[in-house]
Amino acid sequence: MTTTTIAYPRTRARRLGGRTRKTVLLTHILAAGVWLGLDAAMAVLVFTAVGTDDQGTRGFALQALELVTVWPMFVAGALSLATGILLGLGGKYGLVRYWWVLVKLVLNIVLCLLVLFALRTGVAEAAATGRALAAGAGITWTPGDIVFPPIVSPAALLVAYVLSVFKPWGRVMPPAAAHRSPGGPAAAAPARGRSAR
Repeated sequence: MTTTTIAYPRTRARRLGGRTRKTVLLTHILAAGVWLGLDAAMAVLVFTAVGTDDQGTRGFALQALELVTVWPMFVAGALSLATGILLGLGGKYGLVRYWWVLVKLVLNIVLCLLVLFALRTGVAEAAATGRALAAGAGITWTPGDIVFPPIVSPAALLVAYVLSVFKPWGRVMPPAAAHRSPGGPAAAAPARGRSAR
């Protein structure tokens, strides 16, 4: 009687080396910190413009928004996203293996898209108004939607920070479910050690 054993190759994602991982992690943390700092600067400028009665101060604050928002924020967000993806693919947590990682990934992508497609328009309009106010134009500025980004973005980033520290909710798919999936260890087990007759 001949016994046939079917070997199923196990593939492992390539892990980042210790020094490389530390470098990527440091870059990720710094990018997120810069992003939060830019959000804080935006909040100061926006609420200064909202709260002041001086047209010159309001004009300066609105113009300065162009310097600290949109492209600086997008670069910080994109760097945070890229390093986060590297950490996920090269580490034990993966990208969609754990809920906290998946939620952070979605938050990062959504915030980057909002910077490009929502914030950019609002900042451009505010800056144009700021230049007109600085030139002495007697116009009235209504804050409108520009007050929401300095509230929403830092709140979302703080949620991401909390998720990184506490890592709640566990796996997206429990290990037992993964083993029951087609081609998983549970599917391969009956074939192992099967006698050929």
